[in-house]
Amino acid sequence: METKSMSIKELAVELIVEITAVCDNIKGRSVFTNQLLRSCSSIGANSHEARYAQSRADFINKMEIALKECYETEYWLEILFKVNTIDGATYKALINKCGVIRRKLIASVTTAKNNSK
Repeated sequence: METKSMSIKELAVELIVEITAVCDNIKGRSVFTNQLLRSCSSIGANSHEARYAQSRADFINKMEIALKECYETEYWLEILFKVNTIDGATYKALINKCGVIRRKLIASVTTAKNNSK
């Protein structure tokens, strides 16, 4: 399935599955991998929760939290790459997927804010 046509939640689930597999093979960096798993799993959890928001403001808040978690996920991936824990190809693939999610989250938040005016 092409990533551009996938929903944020679908992409987030795919990303956490891939990141979990990567983290399962990393030894001795649990401080980093635990943070990465937390931030990555939060992207999908918050975007899923936003679907059932109580108001537009609640929706925007949850999507903005998901966006912050996406930025944090990118940070932890960069750290793992810089300390030579993940290879360049894996890093690039995961960062690219985060970028797709980030752009979709930004578009969603921007649309919701514009529609609330």
